[in-house]
Amino acid sequence: MKHLHPSSVRSLPSPAIISPRPRRHRHHTATPSLPSRSRSIHHHHRPLRATTPLASRGDRRRDVGGPIMGLFTVTKKATTPFEGQKPGTSGLRKKVTVFQQPHYLQNFVQSTFNALPAEDVKGATIVVSGDGRYFSKDAVQIITKMAAANGARRVWVGLNSLMSTPAVSAVIRERVGADGSKATGAFILTASHNPGGPTEDFGIKYNMGNGGPAPESVTDKIFSNTTTISEYLIAEDLPDVDISVAGVTSFSGPEGPFDVDVFDSSVDYIKLMKTIFDFEAIKKLLTSPKFTFCYDALHGVAGAYAKHIFVEELGADESSLLNCVPKEDFGGGHPDPNLTYAKELVERMGLGKSSSNVEPPEFGAAADGDADRNMILGKRFFVTPSDSVAIIAANAVQSIPYFASGLKGVARSMPTSAALDVVAKNLNLKFFEVPTGWKFFGNLMDAGMCSICGEESFGTGNFLKHLWLSSMYMLITVINMSAPLVLPCQ
Repeated sequence: MKHLHPSSVRSLPSPAIISPRPRRHRHHTATPSLPSRSRSIHHHHRPLRATTPLASRGDRRRDVGGPIMGLFTVTKKATTPFEGQKPGTSGLRKKVTVFQQPHYLQNFVQSTFNALPAEDVKGATIVVSGDGRYFSKDAVQIITKMAAANGARRVWVGLNSLMSTPAVSAVIRERVGADGSKATGAFILTASHNPGGPTEDFGIKYNMGNGGPAPESVTDKIFSNTTTISEYLIAEDLPDVDISVAGVTSFSGPEGPFDVDVFDSSVDYIKLMKTIFDFEAIKKLLTSPKFTFCYDALHGVAGAYAKHIFVEELGADESSLLNCVPKEDFGGGHPDPNLTYAKELVERMGLGKSSSNVEPPEFGAAADGDADRNMILGKRFFVTPSDSVAIIAANAVQSIPYFASGLKGVARSMPTSAALDVVAKNLNLKFFEVPTGWKFFGNLMDAGMCSICGEESFGTGNFLKHLWLSSMYMLITVINMSAPLVLPCQ
């Protein structure tokens, strides 16, 4: 790690430095802006707020004038290691109360920065977002201040700290900043399908520049660093940025400019989806009076995308959406899309214990907390994850425009049933069996050997331009297969 000049680093204790107000820039957009109004910014110890009129979804941005940029300094904070900070296949997961301990999150974040190549931190662009569970907003501010102190050039944050795990991957691989910047990686704040709330679970993991989870060589180094860490860097006097309004806030520190870009990730995500699917054909199906469906986000991050995609883009009735308001505690429920926890959807699809005279929808789906697991239901029947990935693989070439040129191969985890094996054999596709863990699928996809993959725990995915498949994508996939579905098993 590059050493900071002594004059740019201060050690505690030290008097607080009152920084000038940061500059908030508007994103450039083709959407005409509304007339400006008077604006105000609160004291820097509170999140920055600007009172600007809201326009369309793509134009909800703060417009703060003035050439002054907020100045910040870097603090070296003494710390000691915590036991048990070894990231698993999906990062580090503990109770919220554990993460709230002084220095706990900071130790893990600094250990991650120290484990990465210097070029992935110094002058880099880092994504920080997640499923919006309890403690996420606090964690975003902490990580942002640490990224600034460690020399990052900018941080990209999803509006209200919301960004699904698949969307994070898409942002890393596809998003280009106004200045041509590209992300080098991301801190994803999620505990996946685990419950959320003040006494429930929180998690953090790092995704690399390929959009996939950090490989074991990196996670092992992170863990090793957590056992020896003695200090971390943080810009304590960097004001909290209001992440409820899109826009760019600029600061200046010892190593130069530092920006925090808050944006609506659904805009970029939908642009990418439109290069993959025939949205007009899907819209025709969803608006047909002969077709009904129900999508349950279980109050997870998928809800931040559902209305934009299904209602605004595809013309579906909003009554088709269930539990699509993201909540820090997932509405007190368990955001695990299965027959046990997605009770409301199960009842609506005619699979519950109570009898009802209401005709179930033709199609139903649910997502987990960070929207990378899915459950698929038909009218009064359940589609197992093992079968859903096989159905997608069997019908992808003729049903999904992106796959029109063919599949490179398919893969499944070891506990997943052999339905996909049969499809691969009959379609003469390369087939791979891997240990449980999405990073193993990622290795195959980065090598150009696999197009579609799935696992027993309700995860189905692929890399479309290295995009992790979400339950949102899964739903669109199955809906897009309006022709009869066929498994070539005979």
